[in-house]
Amino acid sequence: MVETAREKIQLSDSERDAFLDRVSTGVLSLSTPSDEPPHSVPVSFGYNAVQTAFYFRIADLPPKRKGELDGRSVTFVTYDRDEEIGGYVSVVAQGTLEPTTGDETATEALAGFEGVTIPFVDIFGDRPADVSFSFYRLVPETLTGRKEVVAEL
Repeated sequence: MVETAREKIQLSDSERDAFLDRVSTGVLSLSTPSDEPPHSVPVSFGYNAVQTAFYFRIADLPPKRKGELDGRSVTFVTYDRDEEIGGYVSVVAQGTLEPTTGDETATEALAGFEGVTIPFVDIFGDRPADVSFSFYRLVPETLTGRKEVVAEL
């Protein structure tokens, strides 16, 4: 079987999971009314490959800035140059944010946090210890990964 151009650029599940274990930041884009652009923010994240779930520590800013997050449709993008894969890699996840403190998600989310590290990234102008955060989970409805492939001329 001959590999197609599309198959060459797709990450395998194991490549995707290994890449997501090596990176820790990306951009979370939150849905907005149709006449407004998405609200996009840089975030740090952790990834649980067993659950195929992303975990986020999101600053509790005034609701006017980003709105309510629970149940919000989102797209999350992370990308970087990855030496193990041999070029640029990107992963795009789409789905709905879930708070990790609700009765129905708390036990599962707690298990999902096992082995997940979410780094503190200081982008707030205040010490991270002085900023309050909430934790959210994204179990993607769609999850795609692509890698750079050098095309022959």
